[in-house]
Amino acid sequence: MSIWHFLLLLLVAGGAGSLGQAIAGYSRGGCLVSIALGFIGALLGSWLARVLGLPSILVISLDGQSFPLLWAIFGAALFVAVLGFLTRPRYRRNSPP
Repeated sequence: MSIWHFLLLLLVAGGAGSLGQAIAGYSRGGCLVSIALGFIGALLGSWLARVLGLPSILVISLDGQSFPLLWAIFGAALFVAVLGFLTRPRYRRNSPP
């Protein structure tokens, strides 16, 4: 895998992670967090799709590496929603709770 394919894969994972955050309505971190969420979402979403017997939809293939975009977005949204549910909200000091 060349460096350009790797950077393109990071860009796609970052887009999937940020879309997952937008769908879940909970956002923490920046670009690196979105990339990590995209990869975690791809693992989680692909696993759920395989367990439920769902087909692979919208798969991006880069230099022999496949990236399930739809399941990555779904998995990232699910993962972010669970994280948002488990963590308590942060308040500023001068704002009311």
